[in-house]
Amino acid sequence: MMRSLNYRIHLQREPEGGYTVTVPTLPGCVTFGETIEEAITMAQEAIELYLEDCAANPD
Repeated sequence: MMRSLNYRIHLQREPEGGYTVTVPTLPGCVTFGETIEEAITMAQEAIELYLEDCAANPD
């Protein structure tokens, strides 16, 4: 069974447009989206990749 994990994200509107997304509990997990919806989708993908990388490299 797959567990569902929730992470808080921080959206920062950029002066040139779009949104930078950071995940405070996952250092270095940063992404970008042109719209809020895209930024949230990109954050979900970035979190998944971050966690996969952590699992593959436990050091």
